[in-house]
Amino acid sequence: MIRKDKIGGISIENIVRETGTPVYIYDEDVLIKRMREFKENFTSSRFQTRVLYASKAFACREIIRLAAREGLGLDVVSGGELHCAGGTPMDRNMIYFHGNNKTRHELKMALSGGAGTIVVDNSQELDELADIQKDAEETTGILIRINPGIEAHTHEYIATARKDSKFGISIDDRHQIREIIQKIIRCENLRFRGFHAHIGSQIFSREAFVKEIEAMAEYIGEMEDFCGIEIEELNLGGGFAVRYTDEDSPIPIGPLCRTIVEACEGKVMQLGLHLKRLTIEPGRGIAAEAGTTVYSVGYKKKTETKEYIFVDGGMADNIRPALYGAEYHCENISRPEGSSRNEYVVAGKCCESGDILIKSALLPETKKGDLLAVYTTGAYGYSMASNYNRLGRPAVVFASGGEARLIMRRETYEDMEALEINRKII
Repeated sequence: MIRKDKIGGISIENIVRETGTPVYIYDEDVLIKRMREFKENFTSSRFQTRVLYASKAFACREIIRLAAREGLGLDVVSGGELHCAGGTPMDRNMIYFHGNNKTRHELKMALSGGAGTIVVDNSQELDELADIQKDAEETTGILIRINPGIEAHTHEYIATARKDSKFGISIDDRHQIREIIQKIIRCENLRFRGFHAHIGSQIFSREAFVKEIEAMAEYIGEMEDFCGIEIEELNLGGGFAVRYTDEDSPIPIGPLCRTIVEACEGKVMQLGLHLKRLTIEPGRGIAAEAGTTVYSVGYKKKTETKEYIFVDGGMADNIRPALYGAEYHCENISRPEGSSRNEYVVAGKCCESGDILIKSALLPETKKGDLLAVYTTGAYGYSMASNYNRLGRPAVVFASGGEARLIMRRETYEDMEALEINRKII
């Protein structure tokens, strides 16, 4: 991977002088470029297309503003993400609300103008919706999440379409789907629009997406006949892979989008479907490669078989390596390129043996105070960060055109203590 000493035209060292470490730095130009690549390549002359930014990858008002400005919609999975969107120019009709266990309060938020579409995950959720939708002032579109049983070869923790997945209703359960559709049709303020499916994350195979399209298109044809209705929208979810290390070879956005659109166009023509809109939900594909986490190196440790360098962050700001073995590439940006390289284990400061960010990093001889940049951390870094060991979440910076903006300030001890009270409740 290419070493990056600058982000958005600014020296990383200069940014760190202002913010301290750890810090997440986003190249705003890369964010915009990725948004535009998806928007410009995901088009069809046969049906409408819609690109939603999956905010679970990284949610803050500034990135949602960027998405709205670039003509993207938004995928949210909680009341918190929905509330975050509410303070931005994002069009309510472009917001899709997902989740397998939405609370009554969250559903009320969505129905009261927070979201234009709710993706129903199960029949119990629809019962809840049916009970409260009569008080809604606007009509809300409904998609039903289908579990298509397509196997995308990815880690079991991020595979979402197996038949025993916690998400969605099995593609084989046609009678339950028919009952749900009929119940939606009877609800005055709900409008059934179609289906949603998602087959996993960090998918490198075009064929996996083609198989998903084939399975869902054929299913739509069957359900149109079975239920006597026209199904207008298919949402294929996300899962678009990115490059974390040199071993990763993700499909470029343009060719992948064209593969998806052309496969869908072919099935629509072949089966005579009434599809009016095709939707995708890239999150990682937009945010991941735009983000870099910068740490300061602290102490070192040498054992019989390993040499450790310790950084001032770890699993509290990037849980992915500990959670499912995610791999990253890093560089010591305080040392010149071309220096002889040593093999280090990059470990965090959390009180867990599993707090290892990178198992094998080839770096110049690294010393205390050096800055270590870990690349491709823009997705699921900040959004999965915690206060484990009472560590504050790092600051977030957006950089572009030689200027840097502080988007999220560093969480302080006082911030963490602000929620503490001692008040009798019973």
